Amino acid sequence: MRRDVIHSLLVANRGEIACRVFRTCRDLGITTVAVYSDADADALHVREADLAVRLPGAAPADTYLRGDLVVAAALAAGADAVHPGYGFLSENAGFAAAVQEAGLVWVGPPVKAIELMASKTRAKELMAGAGVPLLAPVYPATAGEDDLPLLLKAAAGGGGRGMRIVRELGALPRELEAASAEAASAFGDGEVFAEPYVERGRHVEVQVMADAHDTVWALGTRDCSLQRRHQKVIEEAPAPGLDDSLRERLHEAAVAAARAVGYRGAGTVEFLVSAEGRPYFLEMNTRLQVEHPVTEAVFGLDLVALQLRVAEGEPLPAPTPPQPSGHAVEARLYAEDPARDWQPQTGTLLALEVPDAPGLRLDAGYAGGDTIGVHYDPMLAKVIAHAPTRPEAVRLLARALERARIHGPVTNRDLLVRSLRHPDFAAARLDTGFYDRHLAVLTAPGPGDPATAALAAALAAAVRRTAPAQAARTGARAEAVRPATGAVQPGALAAGGPPPVRFGAWRNVPSGPQLKRYRGEPDGAEHEVAYRTPRTGAPEPYEAPGVRVLAVRPDHVTLELDGVTRHFTVTTAPGADRVHVDTPGASYTFTALPRFTDPATHTAPGSLLAPMPGTVVRVADGLAAGAAVEAGQPLIWLEAMKMEHRILAPASGTLTALHAVPGHQVEVGALLAVVQEDPAPAPVPEETA
Repeated sequence: MRRDVIHSLLVANRGEIACRVFRTCRDLGITTVAVYSDADADALHVREADLAVRLPGAAPADTYLRGDLVVAAALAAGADAVHPGYGFLSENAGFAAAVQEAGLVWVGPPVKAIELMASKTRAKELMAGAGVPLLAPVYPATAGEDDLPLLLKAAAGGGGRGMRIVRELGALPRELEAASAEAASAFGDGEVFAEPYVERGRHVEVQVMADAHDTVWALGTRDCSLQRRHQKVIEEAPAPGLDDSLRERLHEAAVAAARAVGYRGAGTVEFLVSAEGRPYFLEMNTRLQVEHPVTEAVFGLDLVALQLRVAEGEPLPAPTPPQPSGHAVEARLYAEDPARDWQPQTGTLLALEVPDAPGLRLDAGYAGGDTIGVHYDPMLAKVIAHAPTRPEAVRLLARALERARIHGPVTNRDLLVRSLRHPDFAAARLDTGFYDRHLAVLTAPGPGDPATAALAAALAAAVRRTAPAQAARTGARAEAVRPATGAVQPGALAAGGPPPVRFGAWRNVPSGPQLKRYRGEPDGAEHEVAYRTPRTGAPEPYEAPGVRVLAVRPDHVTLELDGVTRHFTVTTAPGADRVHVDTPGASYTFTALPRFTDPATHTAPGSLLAPMPGTVVRVADGLAAGAAVEAGQPLIWLEAMKMEHRILAPASGTLTALHAVPGHQVEVGALLAVVQEDPAPAPVPEETA
């Protein structure tokens, strides 16, 4: 059999997965090649690669989805192999064939296997012949009340695009049309099929690894039930709560699926497991999954290294996989606001720091200082925890996320921490409706103390303003830092910046209070802080019983709250009014507010503003100025970060202006339309006797 030794590898992808593949290549001594769009010119995966080739443009259709350009890039850089990552062209049979036709090694499954599994409808027919358990198909044209609820899915889809749940028969035609339109936009194929929607079902999958020597490994199970918009958020291995017979049945079905298509490389067979414990085949993903690290942690494997080994024609290391050990949980960190319909967020990521500890792993696609744009998926990183038991792994992951420093756009970090600590998750009561039931609780204001965090921000800001003057007065008399303790005495100038100001107790000074106003993000709550700054330049809170200031620096504040010492790390965004306050148990973001509100910042009542930068993909049929609209009616569809977002009418009334035009790019806050609410009916006088 032919052996193709890989010396240089191009990753036909971006972000986290490209960085992850490069990490294994470095360990194996393989030269790495990145491709990048104009929007990714300074992206992390480009900085980490040995070589990089530009794909002109920004939109995926012009760059990462252009197989011809990617193949040309590999040849230009002298690569001898291509790894597709996940998403984009990873399950495109034509691209796989083009790579091989160019004389390059394809680090993926055979073209025929990709073709057979590319259409979910054809894949189900093939699996039925292999004895894999399936849900009975439902034909929308003949569907009746007894078939509800239904799940509509794009035949060529993935990642939740083109999926709809239908609970009312009258809504079926409309949802079919919407699902088909989204599928055509996302995949270039509008075919949609229907199957029964299993209430309280679990999403359980089996990782397979196969070589060209007739060996197929079933590498345990993963539970991926916690999903938003049919996209996974938290995954774990092994899937908890499965009995041995069900686990064995899933393994056997996954191996049968892989053998049915002559599979090679890494793949995943996905199942829906009903509340009664019956498994049903969903699809086979002919690529590496986002959640593969939990399997790597449990089995002690590097799946990318095994992909490369199989692509070079080598057999798997043994006829059977190694024994699993412990439990692993992964959380996907997204730049999105779960409390606002999961809206993706853009902007500069000022900091992304996750504690380093045994059992923790960070797979990131961004670093501090990077820009999160509008063109791609909003996932920033994956945080993985591995421990001997599930409770230990969950605890380790929740604490790591809680202590992480993440500054910039709003993220789902708090949601992840609360999800991991939710009683249903702790008890492994898992199903795909988890967020449908618990989202309101998981996104409600938490038990933290934002008011005290705002106080710390105000005290740090006051020191930052007074530090230059204080330094000028005391610089000539600055005391040295004590070598034994590292403590800086009041008035000393530390080499790293302005000195800390330490307090033994409150000071009674005649200066009047100053006010500082902050708006918390993302809840919008306002906090007003009163403090005084005496002639020494040392700020102290005003009328704050139980609060004692121990030390203040521009970047750190130590307070004693009712006898308990607490530390606050304060970071101010350069040239901005935003400030980030991190504590060991919570993090807060504030925007400093002016003392007086500018009336010019108000918009007209009924104004519909773009909640994020994006592209207007369509407007409601017949929508024009003067049209009557109903409260909650979808009016405009925006696409941003691979997701569609509906702009709804805020009230019943008349559309007085429409500025949204399909195909146009809009910035956050752009005026899309204006709805004038119908006047409330005049009260009818009560009849008198």
